[in-house]
Amino acid sequence: MKTLLNLDELASLLLAVLVFAYLPYTWWWLPALFLVPDLSMLGYLAGPRLGAWCYNLAHHKLLALALGAAGYLLGQPALLLAGVVVLFHSSFDRLLGYGFKHETGFKHTHLSPLGPPAA
Repeated sequence: MKTLLNLDELASLLLAVLVFAYLPYTWWWLPALFLVPDLSMLGYLAGPRLGAWCYNLAHHKLLALALGAAGYLLGQPALLLAGVVVLFHSSFDRLLGYGFKHETGFKHTHLSPLGPPAA
């Protein structure tokens, strides 16, 4: 099952790269903006519930698709770029095992707990 999920994420990541290749931006924009969705972790300063909500919203593929579709339909390459960045970043995170966060703590994700097992 893990292999199937990783292949799915890899396909999403490659789709983001493919769409990015057709945007009017030079190659360095994608790596430069790669960590922008992680700014959502600042929500954890207000507590784990709001932090998880902010993080999950900023890493949701529906947000990526909504931004991308809005950018395409409105003829706004910057919005399309934002959608590509969210899709690329979220897919990359999930390939590494970082999933949506539970309200119980940052290390509790929908994929598995992060870090070494408790002794």
